[in-house]
Amino acid sequence: MLGVTGASGAPYAARILRALADAEVDTGVVVSDAGAQVIALELYGERSLDPAGAVERFVADHGSPAVRVWGKSDYRAPYASGSARTDAVVVCPCSMATVGTIAGGGEANLIHRAASVQLKEGRRLVLVPRETPLSDIHLENLLRVRRAGAAVVPAMPAFYHLPESIADLVDFVAGRVLDAIGVDVTLHRRWGSS
Repeated sequence: MLGVTGASGAPYAARILRALADAEVDTGVVVSDAGAQVIALELYGERSLDPAGAVERFVADHGSPAVRVWGKSDYRAPYASGSARTDAVVVCPCSMATVGTIAGGGEANLIHRAASVQLKEGRRLVLVPRETPLSDIHLENLLRVRRAGAAVVPAMPAFYHLPESIADLVDFVAGRVLDAIGVDVTLHRRWGSS
């Protein structure tokens, strides 16, 4: 499952979704209200784009017909129960409000519930926070989720692969996220490769 929340970083989510679709990974998408607003602005430059329309367009542009969109309160989704086998949940971008809710064991929507299920079942959960600067509260919450078993993969592009475009920077972060969930794709030149 790919969860999208209200932090800046929709291009990372779009690249991850495209890579999952290309790899033919069974993928569900859940987008918070604020996440839909971020998609509308950062991917389409349209603050006034209807949130449902933004999510529909996001999946149509970056996913595949096999990608299923779940409502943020649709607990019929397989991600809402540990009895369903979910290999991985990625929350990208992951707002600090979402990190705090997960760290505190709260569940206000399906994204939070899916994260909680992954942690309790000992399955892969990857959170991609995109915030700066980080407060003590942010850092403590990130440490709590890490200690609980989540992988924290901050949206921090690298430069050692000599990026030539913004897309190269996005690919680096998306590639690191896909590595963390075990999807074997190469989106950027790896350290030590020619």
